[in-house]
Amino acid sequence: MKVLVAGDWHSELHEEVVVRAFAALGQEAFRFSWHEYFTSVGGFWSGAARWSGRVQNKLIAGPLVARLNSDFVELALQIRPDAIFVYRGTHITARSLQRIRGELPSTVLIGYNNDDPFAKGHSRLLWRHFLAAVPAYDLMLAYRLHNVEDFWRAGARRVELLRSWYVPGRNRPVSLSAEERERYLCELVFAGHYEPDGRLALLERIAREGFQLRLFGPEWERVAGRSPDLGRLGPVVSLGGEEYNKALCGGKIALCLLSKLNRDTYTRRCFEIPAAGTMMLAEYSDDLARLFREGVEAAFFRSEEELIQKLRYYLAHEDERRAIALAGHRRVKADGHDVVTRMKQVLGWIGGGSNHLELKDGGPSVALTEKIPASIGPQL
Repeated sequence: MKVLVAGDWHSELHEEVVVRAFAALGQEAFRFSWHEYFTSVGGFWSGAARWSGRVQNKLIAGPLVARLNSDFVELALQIRPDAIFVYRGTHITARSLQRIRGELPSTVLIGYNNDDPFAKGHSRLLWRHFLAAVPAYDLMLAYRLHNVEDFWRAGARRVELLRSWYVPGRNRPVSLSAEERERYLCELVFAGHYEPDGRLALLERIAREGFQLRLFGPEWERVAGRSPDLGRLGPVVSLGGEEYNKALCGGKIALCLLSKLNRDTYTRRCFEIPAAGTMMLAEYSDDLARLFREGVEAAFFRSEEELIQKLRYYLAHEDERRAIALAGHRRVKADGHDVVTRMKQVLGWIGGGSNHLELKDGGPSVALTEKIPASIGPQL
């Protein structure tokens, strides 16, 4: 089976792991990336071209957007895939999908978005093409439970819930070197983005209480630098890949906060943290409580005071903390929260959909795509 994965591809966290997972499942996987349309410019007018590229990318309008859509359609017609998986399709227009449907009526068009385009506070400019294209997809994959109904209201033909995942081989328990222990060992680690949803005040309280906190993630250097409580932590950097996993492994406890902008009831980190073998302390939600047994596979807090109380308790009770970390690790593996199992779900939905595609398990994968293991390496 041929699968074309399309997306921005500005990092290896999203589209790349999807295409590799399809390949690991024996599918012939292809890539279409549009990030470089707005960054790969040069020549005498390179400065002006880069500025123009940034503007067109922000507005999602202009000749570069038109060209990437034309190239997307052309590649689809050339490959003639059985399915096209569009990851966070901010730049793909309904017209492009309709052209592909007209030429390739048996190709299943799949849309997926890890953000919440229906939430208040998100830019309508950013999501206008994506939302207009919802009825053009054969299958919309909702990241959150409440987005299932949102997509139906937006005119979707079919909607399924596809939760986020951890990546086998990337999110796993690892032993840290002496230098890495100096960099990452701590009582509590939070590795995640900044958002003006109260998390700054929460982390400041943790620091004031005297806990050994390490903080990593986008925009925190700017925010933490102005905070008397967090400024003493030093420069806060973003981490990716193996360093992100090492940071999770370095914490006795890892904090998991839920994005209010995206109306999250769970997040990708609720799978990555247990997969790394670290105990997770997360904001409570009914959704998370269905995924992990409280006090057995994860710990939850419902208030700032409960967070502080549970931090003190589990730092003082190492055996209980380790038992929760181990149980959480087993839970994410047993329940199939890895990316390969998620893409296997997608293949199952395609096979059971209106197009009645037959999946060819064990088929070749393209040379572009490396295979990733279906299970993580080191065990606790």
